[in-house]
Amino acid sequence: MQIHTSEHFLNTDQGQEADAIVRSCVHCGFCNATCPTYQLLGDELDGPRGRIYLMKQLLEGQTVTRKTQMHLDRCLSCCSCETTCPSGVQYGRLIDIGRELVDRQVARSIADRIKRFILRKILPFPARFSVLLKTAQRLKPFLPASIKQLIPDRQRTASWPNRNKLRKMLVLAGCAQSVATPNTNKAAANILQKLGIELIVANDAGCCGAVSYHLSAHEEALNFMRRNIDAWWPIVAKEAEAIVITASGCGVLIKDYAELLKHDPDYAEKAKIISECAKDISEILKKENLAIDRIKSSTIKIAFQSPCTLQHGQKLDGAVESLLKGYGFTLTSVDDAHLCCGSAGTYSLLQKDLSQQLLDNKLTALQKTAPELIVTANIGCQLHLQTQADVPVKHWIELLDESFV
Repeated sequence: MQIHTSEHFLNTDQGQEADAIVRSCVHCGFCNATCPTYQLLGDELDGPRGRIYLMKQLLEGQTVTRKTQMHLDRCLSCCSCETTCPSGVQYGRLIDIGRELVDRQVARSIADRIKRFILRKILPFPARFSVLLKTAQRLKPFLPASIKQLIPDRQRTASWPNRNKLRKMLVLAGCAQSVATPNTNKAAANILQKLGIELIVANDAGCCGAVSYHLSAHEEALNFMRRNIDAWWPIVAKEAEAIVITASGCGVLIKDYAELLKHDPDYAEKAKIISECAKDISEILKKENLAIDRIKSSTIKIAFQSPCTLQHGQKLDGAVESLLKGYGFTLTSVDDAHLCCGSAGTYSLLQKDLSQQLLDNKLTALQKTAPELIVTANIGCQLHLQTQADVPVKHWIELLDESFV
């Protein structure tokens, strides 16, 4: 696509990157065919091609408005379009850059600013989020059904397995996941312990930075990344084989640390190594010889919801399904498995109507063949799906742990 980026933007690293991405787009429109919001709304500006055009106008110095901001806000950042694109357009990077640049020029309403500020100051901090969640769980019996369904039940936290194994791997504790579903990482620790691998939590590590980054608070997000690198580096340098991630949404960002910090002279090299060490739990198990004969056979029908961050972001489409089938589980077929469930980080809180439509469509597809259980690979999807699913929803690694004898 031809573009005449203004000198103002060409003099910045962001502007140069965005300019190159826009130029790589051939405007074919294949992306619209797999874009969830374009399918719902049928508006060219609510598909990747239209949004790229809006960002082209921004880079060329044309006036941007609240309408531009609205269409960019409606994007899920699911990156289904990247999987479809024949030209390899890095749309996910472009939409993050575009949103931040538009937010600098277009003022949001006071209510919108407050909402985004609260999300950035609560979700990435487990202690703060824990207070909020526990309060909501205590009040749950007295709340209206429409609110009650949004609050996950409290998990009884199990203890981690014995430690002091010869092999060591780090694990990302996560922010929301460590509070809402703490047994996910415990299950991963149990499974890896059977392989002689000890999972280590670096106490000083925290949020991966995704919440801040996707809400256009890029420098805040980079500080989260630097903090994690500082916490992980001594362990990575000494003994950890990998950084295990059980939340695919966090995984896709941590694997991008190298790109996001490439201009930071103090962190660029470390970020590159951290990104190389980051592995989804499915990548770890694919290379390990787990004793299949110790997994209880089950005849229950299971539907797997593949998070966008796993299949489109990390390019691990089919990885979990292949493992579960190999372990003897029965998986149902899921129509339009490439489409987003509507969770998308904070999207379900900021774009409720669209998110709800996507959730309805996803649950219709997942429950079409009457499964008895839905499993997924990302905390956001799990919490979103279980608000309205007719059957239990859990992380697939918990299913594996429960089935091991």
